[in-house]
Amino acid sequence: MSTPTVQEPEAAGAPDQPVGKQSGVASESLPAKVIRALLTQRVVLLAVLIVVVVVTFTVMGANDYLTADYDADYLAGALINAVPLALLGFAELLVILSGRGGIDLSVGANVSLSGMVFGFAYGQWGWPLLLAILLTMLVGAALGAINGILVAYIGFPALIATLATYYAYKSLAVVINNQLPISTKPIQDLYDSTAKSVELPLIGGQLPNVPLGIFLFLVPGMVIVWLLLARTTYGRRVYAIGTNDVAARWAAIDVASSRARAYVLSGLLSGLVAVVVVGQFASARPDAGVSGNGMALPAITIAVLGGVAITGGIGRVSGIVLATVLIVWMNAGIRLAFEGNAGPQYQLLALGLLLVFAALLNGLAVRRYGGAR
Repeated sequence: MSTPTVQEPEAAGAPDQPVGKQSGVASESLPAKVIRALLTQRVVLLAVLIVVVVVTFTVMGANDYLTADYDADYLAGALINAVPLALLGFAELLVILSGRGGIDLSVGANVSLSGMVFGFAYGQWGWPLLLAILLTMLVGAALGAINGILVAYIGFPALIATLATYYAYKSLAVVINNQLPISTKPIQDLYDSTAKSVELPLIGGQLPNVPLGIFLFLVPGMVIVWLLLARTTYGRRVYAIGTNDVAARWAAIDVASSRARAYVLSGLLSGLVAVVVVGQFASARPDAGVSGNGMALPAITIAVLGGVAITGGIGRVSGIVLATVLIVWMNAGIRLAFEGNAGPQYQLLALGLLLVFAALLNGLAVRRYGGAR
């Protein structure tokens, strides 16, 4: 009998492992497959939660537990709140993906300061609308670049750097016009062209009217961010540095430049949100992005709920969109369920519970399946 060579055992054993894996997956029961999908596919989980929220509040409305109808028209109108939240969610997606504790607490203050610049340019200086929008986005990008320099080149922790710029941008927005909003006629006219609801072409007669801002700002922003992350070299670099920046350096990636650009893009999106918010308020307000609980914390919550790993390197645009819809429609239902000042407080409670729920699911998915997508 011949002595087996080294290659023979390897060749004999090679087919066994894939077959075993296939048989293990095939032997999974349907409930196990559903649990796996919910834990490992954040898009699936968010879709299920959206259905649960809509069905729950619809049933409550049918049984007169709500102050108004929770119907398709109401849900479509509520989507106006999704425009700034989703765009800032994309901003947080970019910076968190870049790793090293990436986060941007200054997005709300950036919205306030950039919005005041837009108010001056379009409402007082008489600039053409497109030039005023371009200036606002460039100002937002410049404010984001300051964060990028502090974090990527100087080495400040992102939490500290963006908290410092949050205070700085917030104060500048207040003093730049002596704490006064800008609400001239051109600014007021923006409401009809950005915030009103419109009928969809061709099939609009059978569907509720949709806020115009969805088509003017959210859809283009979503497509551009998706193309940037999924179809460009820069997108691959962001995922690489977020996963392991040491390995990225060995792969000849300029880590500092790539990370700094993520903050620039976050600022650029904040500048775009400033235009959206000015249109919705029909006024450039110095506290537009920081009043109440501000815009930064909801945006970070949307990013985490949407499946973005806080350690970096993992996150999808689709998760941000679905998480935004979930939060907007949940808040819309809570607003009808509670009158007065109780509604906003219960919205915060629900937001906190969702965030804890998402964190627990992330931990469970990592322990059981090695992570979620």
